[in-house]
Amino acid sequence: MPSVLAIFAHPDDIEFCAAGTMLKLRELGWDLHYMNLCSGHGGSVQMDGPTTAKKRLAEAMEAASILGAAFYPPICDDLELTYSVPFLRKVAAVVREAKPTVVLTHAPADYMEDHMAACRLAVTAAFGHGGPNIQTDPPREAFFEDVTLYHAMPHGLRDGLRRRVEAGAYVNTTTVHAVKRQALAAHESQKHWLDVSQGMDSYLLSMDETSLELGRRSGKFEHAEGWRRHLHLGFSGKEIDPLAEVLGGDYLVNEVYERGLEG
Repeated sequence: MPSVLAIFAHPDDIEFCAAGTMLKLRELGWDLHYMNLCSGHGGSVQMDGPTTAKKRLAEAMEAASILGAAFYPPICDDLELTYSVPFLRKVAAVVREAKPTVVLTHAPADYMEDHMAACRLAVTAAFGHGGPNIQTDPPREAFFEDVTLYHAMPHGLRDGLRRRVEAGAYVNTTTVHAVKRQALAAHESQKHWLDVSQGMDSYLLSMDETSLELGRRSGKFEHAEGWRRHLHLGFSGKEIDPLAEVLGGDYLVNEVYERGLEG
């Protein structure tokens, strides 16, 4: 059975960026796997760090349950995620446990370092899935099936230097948007934090607006998630696009983006 593994930085990042695509794949019989690398301990002005981490772990587990996904625990606290061998070995072990057909992760350039570090770790861990001599923590056997990696849209749909980022393809999430919203609402501790720290007057509305904007950019869907597909070299024997193959009419390639890849 094919599987999808989401590797993101913080509790709620998956719900903002990737849950709709995961739900569409679940409808097609795929196994779902869910990993936030950071504990989320920094996401409160009301609770101390350990209390916040405990609360956010419970919320993330509830969200994963709503999505029907296998849950993997975080490996570090917020703003402490680095591209380092110890963390890489932990992420690589999860990749080998999940044996994903598809890995979903952050954009390579985003507004905060945790997102970009999570992206780098996900890319390298997926790259090494078939290397028997690559150590993982805990030890896990290599597997040799193709893996395809997709990058989500950055927060705000812009990179850290304010440049607008376009999706390479859109996934129609209209029919699963309500469940995606329910999963995001499980992270109830974050509404106050984001209101205070980032001026998000409505936590859920912010996700809705991004989803609607990507749907508008698609020119076809009401709600959408946007993706950019990673180069296949080292991940699969040839260039493949499994999301396009399985999602059919719910997947729309951005032809302007594709032409731009050729300069």
